[in-house]
Amino acid sequence: MAHVPVLMAELMDLLDVAADSRVIDCTFGAGKHAAAVAERLGPQGSFIGCDRDPIARGYFEQLRPRLRAPARFYPGDFADTLSQLARSGQSATHIYMDLGVSSMQIDTVERGFSYSWDAPLDMRMDPTTAFTAADILNGWDEGRIARIFSEYGEERYARRIARAVVRRRGMSPFSRTSELVDTVKEAIPTPARFGSRNPARRVFQALRIAVNDELAALRRALPEALSLLEPGGVLAVISFHSLEDRIVKDFFVAQARPCTCPPDFPLCVCGRESTMEIMTAKPVVPSDRELEINPRSSSAKLRAARRL
Repeated sequence: MAHVPVLMAELMDLLDVAADSRVIDCTFGAGKHAAAVAERLGPQGSFIGCDRDPIARGYFEQLRPRLRAPARFYPGDFADTLSQLARSGQSATHIYMDLGVSSMQIDTVERGFSYSWDAPLDMRMDPTTAFTAADILNGWDEGRIARIFSEYGEERYARRIARAVVRRRGMSPFSRTSELVDTVKEAIPTPARFGSRNPARRVFQALRIAVNDELAALRRALPEALSLLEPGGVLAVISFHSLEDRIVKDFFVAQARPCTCPPDFPLCVCGRESTMEIMTAKPVVPSDRELEINPRSSSAKLRAARRL
């Protein structure tokens, strides 16, 4: 399946990129959102794309001829890239993040992101790193495995599945996605095996987040992005997980709050001023039409805030 960009029109409306904008795409992927930005940028603007997946550079090179603005690509984790740019004195008028896993990663069978095919238990967004999903399943203790299944996957049967994982690896180490799918199905109650979606999907999500340390990267990236934004600049984030959305929401709320003094203080003594204005009172979600065209967009939420 070709990668279908999520919330494209809504993101472009919130960003409102102009010809002279300086834009940072933190998760370039297949460059679909970037292509829409490219149509609006002129020679007086600039574009920076970054992605930890080496495949993304090829898509960037394909887009480069359509970019009239000066453009650069930075490989690696977007939190590290934003920190590097901030230290170098870079600034931006628009920064956006499209979190989670892309269709090009899910549909590349050998990368092991999908429970739909038998493949190595990999799930690395950056294949040059050493830590894989198999390392978690074969090396972490039962409690730690159960915790990520519960917190990252919001899996109801996290403890039962973790117990089954430890029992199964005692006979033979995990190496294939089909082994994990079978283990999940055997661990959960019989009725739970026959829902409308694969019962292993939450476990796969949890492992992917843990392998790539996605939540920690997001927490590091948000303040770095804020430091790069010029007054009036916009930061927009598309998330696909409740924990991601909560991190973004809490960050925006904290930056929009003008005072951190206890509520019983008669006067403000902290002197803190708001640094951001929230542009989305509630998260923007896909329309019925988008859900029909792209069912994978069902969990997407878009939030945006403007630098004051």
